Amino acid sequence: MRPTRTDLWLRLALPLGLALVCPASVGLVSARAPIYVSSWAVRVSEGSREAERLARRFGFVNLGLIFPDGQYFHLRHRGVVQQSLTPHWGHRLRLKKDPKVQWFEQQTLQWRVKRSLVAPTDPWFSKQWYMNNKMQPDLNILKVWNQGLSGQGIVVSVLDDGIEKDHPDLWANYDPLASYDFNDYDPDPQPRYTPSDENRHGTRCAGEVAAIANNRFCGTGVAYNARIGGVRMLDGTITDVIEAQSLSLQPQHIHIYSASWGPEDDGRTVDGPGILTREAFRRGVTKGRGGLGTLFIWASGNGGLHYDNCNCDGYTNSIHTLSVGSTTQQGHVPWYSEACASTLTTTYSSGLVTDPQIVTTDLYHQCTDKHTGTSASAPLAAGIIALALEANPILALMHMRKKVSACAGRANYIRSLEHVQVQLSLSYSRRGDLEISLTSPMGTRSTLVAIRPFDVSGRGYNKWIFMSTHFWDEDPQGLWTLGLENKGYYFNTGTLYRYTLLLYGTAEDMTVRPPGPQVTSSACVQRDTEGLCQGMGSKAKKRVVLPTRPAPPTTEQILEDVRGAPAEDPVFTALTPEDSPGSSRRAENPEAQREQLYQQSRAYVATNQRLRQAGDELRRRCEDLRQAGQELEQDVVQVKQVALSGASTTFSG
Repeated sequence: MRPTRTDLWLRLALPLGLALVCPASVGLVSARAPIYVSSWAVRVSEGSREAERLARRFGFVNLGLIFPDGQYFHLRHRGVVQQSLTPHWGHRLRLKKDPKVQWFEQQTLQWRVKRSLVAPTDPWFSKQWYMNNKMQPDLNILKVWNQGLSGQGIVVSVLDDGIEKDHPDLWANYDPLASYDFNDYDPDPQPRYTPSDENRHGTRCAGEVAAIANNRFCGTGVAYNARIGGVRMLDGTITDVIEAQSLSLQPQHIHIYSASWGPEDDGRTVDGPGILTREAFRRGVTKGRGGLGTLFIWASGNGGLHYDNCNCDGYTNSIHTLSVGSTTQQGHVPWYSEACASTLTTTYSSGLVTDPQIVTTDLYHQCTDKHTGTSASAPLAAGIIALALEANPILALMHMRKKVSACAGRANYIRSLEHVQVQLSLSYSRRGDLEISLTSPMGTRSTLVAIRPFDVSGRGYNKWIFMSTHFWDEDPQGLWTLGLENKGYYFNTGTLYRYTLLLYGTAEDMTVRPPGPQVTSSACVQRDTEGLCQGMGSKAKKRVVLPTRPAPPTTEQILEDVRGAPAEDPVFTALTPEDSPGSSRRAENPEAQREQLYQQSRAYVATNQRLRQAGDELRRRCEDLRQAGQELEQDVVQVKQVALSGASTTFSG
């Protein structure tokens, strides 16, 4: 499709640093200020003995290792205020001066919400429409069960607000090794009971995965013979340490972690995992499950009502998680669903109030048929993957991504990309008005983030990573196009500071693809500190980083690039004479075409310069108007004073 004049003008304007003028005042929602707690994450060079010395020296309590095989320790100081808006500078300086401390961070509260829709309890198994084969299509579970698969030997842990381990439909499958309470630091994940039953979420998710079959109680879990554990970590102070420890619990014992929570789905939050949690993800997928990779199943979010986008959620858009969305019984997109390029698959959940919902276990040894939202979809996916792992225990993480791909098996199924990431640093006057897209060399356009009307922040994006699965198995070679489009007020302004394109893929079935550095046909035998392949064996993935220019090109550089481009360069298809003013037909030969495009580009640059000059003039006029307004305010004050005093005077205006 040919770009419009506006499209090309924006392409020229962005590298020239075009600034729009006189923006009206826009109300901004300030980012939530960090709240510091009394715990620190510290990395020391000499292990547990050095951590104990450090704790005694500075008055900390050593709560132990964050990662079982690492050098990261969780320290708490009883003399520090539990919650504060400012960090403790004294301990910061002491830790910074200690030569044995390689890294430290005072922990802050993480705002995480459970992704479920509230509903009362009501039991019965016959209502499990999504897998009882009475509705078509369903999850095809009965056919899998008939093959003798039930999740036997697979361990799933639900990271949430606890699990009712003595529930009649869970106790026989409960696995204490896959359970822990990181809110109170004890091995019992039993939920805290309240009048509002606010901590039922984890028990409900667990029942979907591994509720016992044929016991004449409640319903049946998708993988009814799988072992089920629960991690209590959402019912208390949530920090980066808590999340990292939860995701690192028994990584050689637990096969699948299921999480149905994340940052607030309010349509204006941009948030993701901290340093330690990202490290936990990396360790899980590279070292967990005997090197095959731990599977992290994540609910994509319930922010559809607020026009939220799960690409603004750093958990669901991570390449280390399998992001799961929802569909209704009728196969429709539910009202709470978030349109998102990083979502890999969907399972069933609730729709309208009158639609059937999900049957599962509930608190107080009860059952419910009112479990809803993407919170209900992710555990169903975890159960399905447990069945797949029982059938083939050596399935690696990259195999599971292919197994759940919604496009697998279709006529247009091609190779060999998997995840594509774009890291952006930009400012924008109203972040929610900016639509960001990425178009592949094969012409696939993926909307990385659509407009979010409730996101009125002026903070833009700072090294934020967007992810898309829409290019799965495409050939990455060629021209990639990043699109930035203002969907809001015309006076919005912004600056793109940096972008980086990250490509992930495999070398499987690449007979039609020419060799190149993007993908290697080998397995990773050595990784760097970021988990990237350094030494290669067979069937590995390699990340490709396409760096940006260190500084924006000048106008003359752009024009000379156009003039010096070869005739077959795609730049000549970017603008036809019909698209430009004063042109009636296409040039007859490449040389004339190149010169014509060069002259057209100069015309657009001249137009851009005139617009900037006009903008400067508008800014000056705006300043004059502000000064006049201030003078008028002063005159009004004088009039009021005169009126109050009864005197008479004259004033200018």
